[in-house]
Amino acid sequence: MKIVVLAGGTSTEREVSLISGTGIYKALKERGHQVVLLDVYLGYKGDADDIFADPRDWSEGIEAIKEDSPDLAAVKALRPDGDRHFFGPNVMKICEQADVVFMALHGANGEDGKIQAVFELNGIPYTGTDYLSSAICMDKGLTKELFMAGGIPTPKGYTIRIGEEVRDVKYPAVVKVTNGGSSVGVYFVNNDTELQDALEKAKAYDDEVVIEQYIKGREFTCGLIGGKALPLVEIEPLQGSYDYKNKYQPGMTKETCPANLSEEKTKEIQCIAEKAWKVLRLRSYARMDFMMDEDGTIYCLEANTLPGMTPISLLPQEAAATGMSYPELCEKLIEVSLGK
Repeated sequence: MKIVVLAGGTSTEREVSLISGTGIYKALKERGHQVVLLDVYLGYKGDADDIFADPRDWSEGIEAIKEDSPDLAAVKALRPDGDRHFFGPNVMKICEQADVVFMALHGANGEDGKIQAVFELNGIPYTGTDYLSSAICMDKGLTKELFMAGGIPTPKGYTIRIGEEVRDVKYPAVVKVTNGGSSVGVYFVNNDTELQDALEKAKAYDDEVVIEQYIKGREFTCGLIGGKALPLVEIEPLQGSYDYKNKYQPGMTKETCPANLSEEKTKEIQCIAEKAWKVLRLRSYARMDFMMDEDGTIYCLEANTLPGMTPISLLPQEAAATGMSYPELCEKLIEVSLGK
């Protein structure tokens, strides 16, 4: 197959996306496909005709993940026309030549349904769920409302615009930007002063936040392919919370897959994940995040429609627990996205 792996972009998860994209690119090349790795924002300025016959290594020059968010101002400075045109040079032309576009993007302008909608209008097949469910799941506030309406257990909380009156906050609490990812823009607060500080910091990422109850307990995640739950992963940061650094720096978090849980609790989380899949109108594949409090009560936090695919990401670990290798997973995600 002719496959474009689309990565990079302009979100706070840009670097994670580039690492995901590199892994997917190499895995699909290993499986014998004709693959091009593209940065959706920077594009390709060379000759785009017959590009799938180009033997170059498209992954050369991809940098390692940093501990902090990327310098998006520096990235945007590389594209003087970036304010008018999101897609980089030749991106659409190359994607139109592909049999499928593998979406290795994360965060805003990638995971929020905008690119998915453009591709659907232009008849370009792509991996992952459709534009509508992508947009729904990117908005943590809307996701929470649908969880509550659909009977999915989730922490109590509400959405506000920054600057609006904050009401009925019981500490400790969690503040998170509605359209963030990779734990960027997530703050744990214990009093009014910390809350106001968190709201001030959140302005850098979004103008809306979700304020919700803090759940103390164990953290789990459950991937789904075609709506069917995979084995669970338990996530235990060695220090602090499961933040950006602990997610992507090797050795910072203990991850156990399959999770050390009773069969009953495992099935309970998997059943909630599969029900949440239906409530959110998901397709192809996704990943749900959970907390279990000290009394054993389960809470579904959110859905990830384009889960990370770095070497230490959670979905590949869950697939491996079923006997599926990373390259096999990449092909499986294409197959389920194309309806095969």
